[in-house]
Amino acid sequence: MGDRAAAQVLLTQVTAAHHLPALVWADGGYTGSLVEYCLAALALALAIVKRSDDMRGFVVLPKRWIVERFFAHLMRSRHLVRDFERSIASAEAMVYWSTTMLMTRRVARPRPSRA
Repeated sequence: MGDRAAAQVLLTQVTAAHHLPALVWADGGYTGSLVEYCLAALALALAIVKRSDDMRGFVVLPKRWIVERFFAHLMRSRHLVRDFERSIASAEAMVYWSTTMLMTRRVARPRPSRA
C-alpha cells in the first residue's frame, strides 16, 4: 500500500475515533488526490509543507521540525529504537509509554522562580 492510500485510511480512522482535527500538515509527497479526499470526504484541511526549489543543503522546514523533534524524543526510549514488538497493539503501547514518560518529566521539571 502506498503512502497516500495509507494516509487516507489513517485520517479516516483518526477522524472517526477523535474529535475532528481542524488542520493536518503533510509532506510534499502527499499532494494530489489526498488533499481533495480530505476536503470532500472528511471536511479536513490538509496543508502541504513544501521545500522550495532554491534551497540548498539542510534547511528546517516550517512545522516539519515538530514531528522530527517528537520522533527524536521517542527514540530516547531504548525500546523504540528497534522494532522488537510482535503485535501492533504492543508497539502502540510502547509509544504511549514513552510519550507518558516524556510528558511527566516535563510536568515534574522545576520551573525557574520569578523574583
